[in-house]
Amino acid sequence: MSIRHAEKKDITDMLRLLTEVNMVHHTIRPDLFKGPATKYSREELEQKLQIEKDPIFVYTDDKDQVLGYIFCESEEIPESPLRTGIRTLYIDDLCVYETARGQHVGRQLYEYVIDYARAKGFYNVTLHVWGGNDSALKFYQKMGMQNQYTCLEQIL
Repeated sequence: MSIRHAEKKDITDMLRLLTEVNMVHHTIRPDLFKGPATKYSREELEQKLQIEKDPIFVYTDDKDQVLGYIFCESEEIPESPLRTGIRTLYIDDLCVYETARGQHVGRQLYEYVIDYARAKGFYNVTLHVWGGNDSALKFYQKMGMQNQYTCLEQIL
């Protein structure tokens, strides 16, 4: 088992995992998410793999088969009269194949990114969890994350 930067050969697996994530969101919020779909095309993933500041890591088994991924994006909050300037590593997506869940793949990917962010001098790591995705919220809280702010809505 290992974690490495995603490569072009991983795109087919990443597209399958992106569909799994989409279906979780579609089930929770069919008013917002179509299903089944992916938020990135094959071509967009190929381009994303070239962006060094926004790494994508995959967790692979002993046969180099992808079991999960984590997409990251580097964000700069500029210094202003109101805010301190910081660099944030945003987790855009973390997904583990349903058949590999319970094997600590998600925890290992998350901890890998925490170590990566520390080594690169980021101030923090952030992510968003959709309301209703209670298992994801519980997982991230167990990893040590805490609420930074809350986004509320009123559907009209």
